[in-house]
Amino acid sequence: MDKKGKQTHILIIRLSAMGDVAMTVPVLRAVLDQHPQAKVTVLTKKPFLPIFSELENVDVFEADVKKRHKGLVGLWRLYKELKTLRIDAIADLHNVLRSRVLQKYFGLGKTPFAQVHKGRTEKKALTRTKNKMFKQLKSTHQRYADVFAELGFPVDLKKAKLLERVQLSDKVLKLVQQDAKKWVGIAPFAAHEGKMYPLHLMRGVIQELNNTNRYKILLFGGGTKEIQQLEGIASEGENVLNMAGKLNLSEELSLISNLDIMLSMDSGNAHLAANYAIPVVTLWGVTHPFAGFYPFGQPMDNALIADRERFPLIPTSVYGNKLPKGYESTMETIEPQRVMDKITAILER
Repeated sequence: MDKKGKQTHILIIRLSAMGDVAMTVPVLRAVLDQHPQAKVTVLTKKPFLPIFSELENVDVFEADVKKRHKGLVGLWRLYKELKTLRIDAIADLHNVLRSRVLQKYFGLGKTPFAQVHKGRTEKKALTRTKNKMFKQLKSTHQRYADVFAELGFPVDLKKAKLLERVQLSDKVLKLVQQDAKKWVGIAPFAAHEGKMYPLHLMRGVIQELNNTNRYKILLFGGGTKEIQQLEGIASEGENVLNMAGKLNLSEELSLISNLDIMLSMDSGNAHLAANYAIPVVTLWGVTHPFAGFYPFGQPMDNALIADRERFPLIPTSVYGNKLPKGYESTMETIEPQRVMDKITAILER
C-alpha cells in the first residue's frame, strides 16, 4: 500500500470511547513520523475532535451518528462524503457494526481496508472465573499499530514521540492561579463502580496532598453530578481547585499537558495525560493492565493494583462493568498512604 514516495491518504475510524480514541494518538504520531508520505484523516465523534489538534498532517472528520450519519442510509451518506476525500486506505481501529458497514461500501471501490483484531478470545480467557489465563495481553496501542502494518505502514512504537506541552491561555492561567506549587491532576471518576477508588478514600489522599502546601490539586471530571461532588471536595482544601465544567476539552488538554503528575482510574484521563508524557499514577480495581489498556509509555510501577490474593477473579472484565458479589471493596485494598507515597516519590524525584 506504501506508494513509494507518493502521498497516501489513510482514513482512521475510531468513534468512541474517549480513552480508546486517545490511545490512537501515539500510534498516529509514529505512523506520521516514520512514514512522511502518509496523510491521515480521523473519523470520530465531535466531542473528540480536540484530541487530535496537536498532530500535524492530520485532519478530523466528524461522524454525526445520531443525526446525519444514522442508520444504513446515514452511513451511505457518510461514505459518499468520505469518498470525496480521495482515500487510499482505511485503518478501522474500532471494528464495530458501523465500521463494518462502511467496509462494505468502500469495498465497492476496492479500497484497502484493515481492521483491528480485538483479541476477544484471549481477553475472555483473562477475565473468566475458571481456568483463568492470567498473563499480559498485547497492548491496544500495538493492536492499532498492527492495522497500519497490514496496510503497509509498519511502525516501531518504541520510537513513538509524544505530544509537546501546550501554552496556556489567559483564561486557564487565571482559573488555576499560577504559583510555585507543583500541579497534581486528579480524575477520581470512572465509567463503572468497580473501577473507581472510593470517594472517601480519595478525599483522604487529596487532603494529605493539600496539607503539605507544596502542591496545587486540580480536579477533573464531567457531568452535573460529578461537577457538584468535585466542587464539594475543592471547598475542603485551600490548594484544591475544581476544573470540571469550567473548561472545554481543548482548554482541558492544554492544562493536562502542563501538569506535573496525573492520578487517574483506568479511564480516559490517564490516556490523555500519557499522550503528553505526563507521569500518570493509575488505580486498578476489578480491571487489570494485563488486558492491554495501560497508558502509553508509563512505567508499570505507576500502576497500583487491588489485592489479587483476596480477589483472585481480577480482572473480572475488560471494561470493569462486571462486579461479582463480594468484590465491591476491591479498591479499598489500595491504601491511601500507598497512593500518597507513590505520588510524592514521583514529584520529589
